[in-house]
Formats: sequence, structure tokens, C-alpha cells
Amino acid sequence: MTGRRFGVAAAFLAVLAPGARAQTPDAAPYLDDRSTPEAVLRSLYNAVDRGEIVRAWSYFRDTPERPDFETFRRGYETTLAVRLRLGTASAESGMSQTDWRVPAVIEARDRNGTRRVFAGCYTIHQTQPGVQGEPPFRPIAVTAGHLRAVDAGFDAAEATCTPDATP
Repeated sequence: MTGRRFGVAAAFLAVLAPGARAQTPDAAPYLDDRSTPEAVLRSLYNAVDRGEIVRAWSYFRDTPERPDFETFRRGYETTLAVRLRLGTASAESGMSQTDWRVPAVIEARDRNGTRRVFAGCYTIHQTQPGVQGEPPFRPIAVTAGHLRAVDAGFDAAEATCTPDATP
């Protein structure tokens, strides 16, 4: 795992952006589900969509490669809303660890109404709960994200993952 992987994900996330914003009656319902790789990504983007950036950042595994919080936070200063579409996750397991690669398409809308679409791949990691013998418990978490801006619209954009989780 390299810092470059998180750099790409952080660069994508930087185009989105949150200042704290009050929840409106039409805000997406709160979702915090770390039970599957898809649920982790839905929860991550639910937090972004709601402007809950601390929560969004928490879905990344706590490693030296994780984007620093200030860079992550600044990346959301103008984001108004996001949409997420996921492809089929593929898993690779071994030694009580599982890594999933999940294709993802994201549409980000900023406060000026500009929409941008990104497509790529996330890597999600889990150390099996039964082998975690000491606190803190480490839930399923994002370890890498490779997304790039695409010209296609949200519904037409395609996301794929290569074995190294690049788009």
C-alpha cells in the first residue's frame, strides 16, 4: 500500500467538499453500516452527502497512508450532494484477512450546481473479527481508492477494478 493510492482518493475527494451544514428535512437518512464492503462505501458517501466529514473520514483504515483529516475536510467545502453506484465486489482472502475490490461511480454536485462524475475502484479490508484479540476492534474499512473524472454521465459511466485496484 502506498501513500499514492490514498493521494488519488484524497484528490478525488478534494473536488467534493463539506463545510458543516445544517441538515434539511430532505437530507438522506443517517446510515452507518460497516458489515459489508458495499455498506462501508454507502455509509462513507452518506456521510459526505450529509456533510458529516469526520464520520466520512472514519471509514478509512487508520494507517499512515490514510489521508490527513485537514486535507480531507478542506476537500468538501463546496460539496452539496453526492450519488453513488457500486459494481460487484470481488474478494481475495488469506491469513484471516479479506480484501475486496469494489467498482464505484460517483456524481458530485457542488454549491454552484456543477456536477462531476468519477469512476474507479476502492479496496476495502477486513481482518476477521475472530482473530482480533485486543482492542480496539478494527471494522471493515477503506484502504485505497482510485477514481478519475470521466466524461460520461452518472448512469452511463462504467467502473472496473484491476487486480491492483486501479481503474
